Amino acid sequence: MSPTAAKQAEQLRLDGNTYFKKGRFGAAIDAYTGAITLCPNVAVNWTNRALCHRKRNHWTKVEEDCRRAIQLDKNSVKAHYMLGLALLERKEYAEGVKELEKALDIERSENSKSDMVEEIWQELAKVKYMVWERESTKRSWELQSLKEFCEIAVREKHLFDSCEHEGFLDEVSKSNSEQLEALDRVFRTVAEADLPTDIMNEDFHQIPDYLCCKITLDIFRDPVIAPSGLTYEREVILDHLEKVGKFDPITRKPLYLDQLVPNLAIKEAVEAFLDQHGWAYKMD
Repeated sequence: MSPTAAKQAEQLRLDGNTYFKKGRFGAAIDAYTGAITLCPNVAVNWTNRALCHRKRNHWTKVEEDCRRAIQLDKNSVKAHYMLGLALLERKEYAEGVKELEKALDIERSENSKSDMVEEIWQELAKVKYMVWERESTKRSWELQSLKEFCEIAVREKHLFDSCEHEGFLDEVSKSNSEQLEALDRVFRTVAEADLPTDIMNEDFHQIPDYLCCKITLDIFRDPVIAPSGLTYEREVILDHLEKVGKFDPITRKPLYLDQLVPNLAIKEAVEAFLDQHGWAYKMD
């Protein structure tokens, strides 16, 4: 690639950015396409054009451009993110979630303030909650059908026992009632796994405090641990260090950016909790 071509491509990219900010997505696409023609191996030009296609809801084109960008730069957060969104639009939920998770992991690895972690998390939470809700509804229907089948079987047994033991009808009826009550308890216990709250116990199925940021009170997206041993949401603590001061907001001791370390144990605990309790994606 000649220096002249590179310079022209850069100018077209800048023109595309200007058109995009003004909402002229067609003109932006033309500019980015020109840049791609001159410099096809620059990933950002492909993701920029994909973003324009996303604004127009042209999801097939978003997918094509993002896949090309990932071939050029496998750590492109925007490419993985928009590819994930495009796959979700096609209802390829498993693959879409996988791409969103890749984008989130890459973005988390950068020790800098970023709005993309929250944006990606929200999209991921939305689709995971939807999948959980759909599966939960299916499980509830299956459980109810099985419960009704079991109740019919118990009642039929009661009729049979009543005929066989005519002199002990009270005992037979009592045994039948106990069996039905036990059956109800078993199915209610199984169903509780899909319930976020319980009428009789407000604390039932709450998200554990240790999985939540002490500042936002929301479940962690990108937890980092300070020298004090306290864990914070990365974006929130970085915002505090930038705007309030270089100190720990809880202990008030000096705290600097390079002292923050990803809390992988809490991250894994959050992921494990959410895998088991999909309702928690909608608790924020």
